[in-house]
Amino acid sequence: MSKFDNIRPYYDAEVNQALQASLKHPMLKAMMNFAFPGVDDEVWKNQLRKTHSIRDFQCNFIYETIQKVLEKSSEGLSTSGFEKLEKNTAYLFISNHRDIILDTSLLNAALFEHELVMTASAIGDNLVKKDFLKSLSRLNRNFIVQRGLSPRELLQSSHLMSEYIERLLLHENRSVWIAQREGRTKDGNDATNSGVLKMLTMASNKDAMDYCKEIKIVPVSISYEYDPTDALKMPQLMAEANQETYVKSGNEDFQNILSGILGQKKRIHIHIGDILDAELDIIKEEFSNTNKQIQALTQIVDESILKSYKLWTTNFIAYDILYKTDEFSNHYTENEKSLFERRLELKIDAKNTQMVESFLAMYANPVVNKMKYNDAV
Repeated sequence: MSKFDNIRPYYDAEVNQALQASLKHPMLKAMMNFAFPGVDDEVWKNQLRKTHSIRDFQCNFIYETIQKVLEKSSEGLSTSGFEKLEKNTAYLFISNHRDIILDTSLLNAALFEHELVMTASAIGDNLVKKDFLKSLSRLNRNFIVQRGLSPRELLQSSHLMSEYIERLLLHENRSVWIAQREGRTKDGNDATNSGVLKMLTMASNKDAMDYCKEIKIVPVSISYEYDPTDALKMPQLMAEANQETYVKSGNEDFQNILSGILGQKKRIHIHIGDILDAELDIIKEEFSNTNKQIQALTQIVDESILKSYKLWTTNFIAYDILYKTDEFSNHYTENEKSLFERRLELKIDAKNTQMVESFLAMYANPVVNKMKYNDAV
């Protein structure tokens, strides 16, 4: 047994057996009927029986599913910055995190279209408790991040994950996607947890910045014009605002996954930031202390993600409503504003001022954050 067996995706040699075991699962049938409407079940079952690698599964089935998701629930995906990436090269993508499944799936679809190395992607173990979901995640090259650990267990888990990421990037030439912090951004404030960056460097005995240069860190911004789970995030935001402990319902994560995939998103954009290089040399020159180096790197990742975040009409509308201004009225039409206000009325109790403000802030905060950088908006 490998020490990574509890967290790693399937090896290609295990793929066919895993697919054969899932052929009769109703969730697989639902996924395939969605991706290939009107196609007889035996057709896709026979194709799956002939599938023996993660790449084949991703390219022939997951990619087609994502295209159908975009077709049914969005007005399309646009991208920028992919020309900076070289073929046959592994990168560590650090991304803001808005949707449980789609963030990494859309990035991989874009990498596939640009003929670049697709990622192994981190996923929390809370999302793959059901056997089928765990198997599907392993078939889609996800590796498991263990949650809810004691401080001692967390340290051990972080070391293991750091070693696994290092192996993927430097020995298997496999790109890696990881969110900038645990869990999705609920309030629109994208911020990197320095602990994530510290975890990445645990596997190396080199200077932290030298190692970060070696693993080719690339900040990524993803933005959705409409967040299909915006209203679903409200109870947790309300609890946090009132300093109450929020307890998820048993089926909440799965409901968020479905809503994120099927809910209306309108336009989506992914921006690939610059590969961090010269910035790391500057940090190394300025700071000899590793913790200070990590803090400086955190700020650079944040700046890249926030400055390159694509703002939509919904962001500008929410900002103007929340702050009672017309500062960005030239970015949207009255009709677009009316549609956004209608969505707000349908999803949020207008009498609950705190909830209305939280909903608006979710969309307005990316504007606020971008305004911190001169001429960024």
